[in-house]
Amino acid sequence: MIVVVTGMVGVDKKSYLQQVCQFAADKNKEVLLCNVGEMMYAEAPDIPNGKILDIPMKRLSSLRRSIFKDIVVKAKKAPNLIVNTHATFRWRHGLFPAVDFDQMRHLGADMYICLIDGVVALHTRLIDEHSVEHSLKDLIVWREEEIIGTEMLCKGVDESVPFYCLARGAEEETIETFYKLAFESRHKKAYLSFPMTHVVDMKNVREEINEFRQSMKKLFICFDPADLEESYLPLYAHKAAEQGSYFVEATTLGRKVRLDLGQVQQIERDINSQIYARDFLLIDQSDMIISFIPTLADGRAAISSGVERELQHAHEAAKDVYVIWTAKQRPSVFITQTATKVFADTDSAVEFFKKKKYVNPD
Repeated sequence: MIVVVTGMVGVDKKSYLQQVCQFAADKNKEVLLCNVGEMMYAEAPDIPNGKILDIPMKRLSSLRRSIFKDIVVKAKKAPNLIVNTHATFRWRHGLFPAVDFDQMRHLGADMYICLIDGVVALHTRLIDEHSVEHSLKDLIVWREEEIIGTEMLCKGVDESVPFYCLARGAEEETIETFYKLAFESRHKKAYLSFPMTHVVDMKNVREEINEFRQSMKKLFICFDPADLEESYLPLYAHKAAEQGSYFVEATTLGRKVRLDLGQVQQIERDINSQIYARDFLLIDQSDMIISFIPTLADGRAAISSGVERELQHAHEAAKDVYVIWTAKQRPSVFITQTATKVFADTDSAVEFFKKKKYVNPD
């Protein structure tokens, strides 16, 4: 299995993929990790760390091609290989590709995965570990360019090879997701759908949703929108502006950080449009959608317009649509007519999936 993994600067793919390889080793699966950037610096020791994109484009291209020749040779010998690279770079040279199509065809990857992360986490890592000048708008743009660039690379090299977008999220969860996606493809892939923004202050409802998420992740390869949650940022920005503050406070990587209010306000439309497009992309790369509709304190179903739209998109994409409807009120015809099956609780859904043999034994 050869997996090409892309992702913009600030995702910290190297440490993440090292954990993936360790997870694989614990399961007695040997995986060789080739970090393209690290290999390029090793071959050109005269280039100071962090300065490789400043060298002339001709030398950069030559150095990259030399490294990929070595990787193609390694791929023929290694039982499993992960190539950690970028699809695109945006630097003083402008936007340019980070790979060559002819070499990628020789490599013959079995899968492409674009690893992404939230803008707050990206910003925090870049401040901590890199000297890359950036705004929040830059990060939003770079992330979108990397996703599209990777998808185009995959389709341009071999359209039959799968392409996936995967958020880092909570590493202890998504590392296993990555491993199963790459090396245990017999598992079914599910997109998890549930209300997010308008239940953010409802502790009991959020706990129910988290229980649902954990239950499904034990059964399937799950693409979870909560692994990259940014919809709260515009809400926080509105509250900060009302209070006369010049910054937005958020929590990421285990600590609180402050973001410039103006920069957060600038990316509000981008966040909303990317959530819309990204969630549909995650549905398209899944076998099914499983939607959890919790019950509010007044007994009503906590269904959002976003969840309804996801269910409709999945239905129109000919995906299996499963809905866990916990409220006593009957679901509307717009739910029942698009759903493959509706369950009253998570346990009933789990029992159904096992009975149908949707769940593979470990």
